[in-house]
Amino acid sequence: MNRNLGKKLAVAGSLLLGSFALTGCEVAPPQALANVLDMGWPDPVTPEGAQMYNFWVWVWLAAWIIGIIMWGLFLFGIFKWNAKAQEKKSGEEFPKQLQYYVPLELGLTIVPIIIVFVLFFFTVQAQTKTVALDKDPEVTVDVTAFQWNWKFGYAQIDPALSPTGQAYEGVDKERQAQAEKTKHDAEELPNANPIHGTSLGDLSYLNYNLIETVGTTEEVPVLVLPTDTPIEFRLASGDVSHAFWVPEFLFKRDVYAHPEANQQQRSFQIERIEREGAFVGRCAEMCGTYHSMMNFEVRAVSPEDFAAYIAFRNDNPEASNAQALESIGQEPYATTTHPFNSDRTGTRGGENYNDPNQNV
Repeated sequence: MNRNLGKKLAVAGSLLLGSFALTGCEVAPPQALANVLDMGWPDPVTPEGAQMYNFWVWVWLAAWIIGIIMWGLFLFGIFKWNAKAQEKKSGEEFPKQLQYYVPLELGLTIVPIIIVFVLFFFTVQAQTKTVALDKDPEVTVDVTAFQWNWKFGYAQIDPALSPTGQAYEGVDKERQAQAEKTKHDAEELPNANPIHGTSLGDLSYLNYNLIETVGTTEEVPVLVLPTDTPIEFRLASGDVSHAFWVPEFLFKRDVYAHPEANQQQRSFQIERIEREGAFVGRCAEMCGTYHSMMNFEVRAVSPEDFAAYIAFRNDNPEASNAQALESIGQEPYATTTHPFNSDRTGTRGGENYNDPNQNV
């Protein structure tokens, strides 16, 4: 009897350990399996997203294997050792009691600990790779969130994509200098510099760029990015806490005011966007009245089209982002989401979005 029980436990343990070995593997699961176990996750468009997608599916597979084994043991015990079956078998009311069966109790203690350790290891492994700043970005984008919209600016672009043919530095030095002046109040002001020696109106932590796209309630901001290119995002909030989230990236990043003072690494990187297309972006942190409408769009284009787009914006500083998109044959306005109406008195009936055709 003990040998049979040992064999069953060995088989169950092998299945369990095998499922966890797959959990740490970056191999994509079978499509049919993924469709069942991905729980509605969107198809990823970055290598980091693909890694998290695979990890998610294999963890669910491991969870189902554990669940099936446990429910199998429950049902086995219920039907094999219920009072009626036990009475037929031996005439005794209770089956043999195993509360002092040391090997079983050790197994029931050690196996859950191993499960937690393995899950923790692979979770940290996936997280570390996702947030690693080692992708050698060719494009750096400054992202500024504010109630209730977004500002995107191009901070750095490598020569291959640059409008000048050299490494492009997009800092607007004049506006950056003006922001730096807000860091400290004049000492004669009442309660000057109350926050660790800096002003309540300090904007010096924000980044300002020569080429920027600013969203409004009439126009959703479209962030144009190249495919097959390492990209870095530098995040900061101009007011309350927000979150930068593109569902197809499978990664949400909080956006804080004064990120360094709040112990946040403001930068994160992606290895590349793997296909062209339009992908909606959202704020995923409750930030006030119009939080749910604080959307943007990532427009992924070929590196050649991106270079042409940047050149157009550099050569035509007065031109709109819509005109720059049209110059490379793209839809001028967001196609994945609509602008919203910020008139509180006129939106009580639910008509809280603007017709995008009004911008054409």
